[in-house]
Amino acid sequence: MTPTHFAFSSVFMLGLMGLAFHRTHLLSALLCLEGMMLSLFMALSLWTLQLDSTHFSTSPMLLLAFSACEASAGLALLVATSRTHGSDRLQTLNLLQC
Repeated sequence: MTPTHFAFSSVFMLGLMGLAFHRTHLLSALLCLEGMMLSLFMALSLWTLQLDSTHFSTSPMLLLAFSACEASAGLALLVATSRTHGSDRLQTLNLLQC
């Protein structure tokens, strides 16, 4: 495993562990998701550069567009949650209430 692959794998795993173990605030979960998407974007960009193929050149931009949509939806949910519940703590959210 090359050092770049190790770096991207470790960044992705750190984001995944942060998402799994540090679930107190919605904002921290969104930041962990964005870190994971950024590592995937960088890894996919380097992979397309290493292949020197034009077939995969649009893949990183497509991933970046989906990441931006995910971030905007997450921030909209964060704003709506903080307005209705008063904070972004995940402990205050109850899925059984309507």
